[in-house]
Amino acid sequence: MVFEEKTILNGEPEDEEVEEEEEEEEEEEDMDPLETVRQKCEQSEHCVHTRERLELCEGRVSARSETSEECTEELFDFLHARDHCVSHKVFHSVK
Repeated sequence: MVFEEKTILNGEPEDEEVEEEEEEEEEEEDMDPLETVRQKCEQSEHCVHTRERLELCEGRVSARSETSEECTEELFDFLHARDHCVSHKVFHSVK
């Protein structure tokens, strides 16, 4: 029987940096094109406006301890605006 020596690293910074860089490269390669288009669309004028309305609603709701208000309408408005933008960009590139 052969015994192998195993080295236990205690979180040395050099090793962590290399691992983080490799993980970032893998994430960039594995990035879904749909997510990329969604991120770009979220920065469009209409999506920014609907996101602001959603964030204002979320701020109001979280500021109150007891409220029946929900931000469902604002969330749906934002998702609709984003998906509308995405649909125009994605379907042109679909084969």
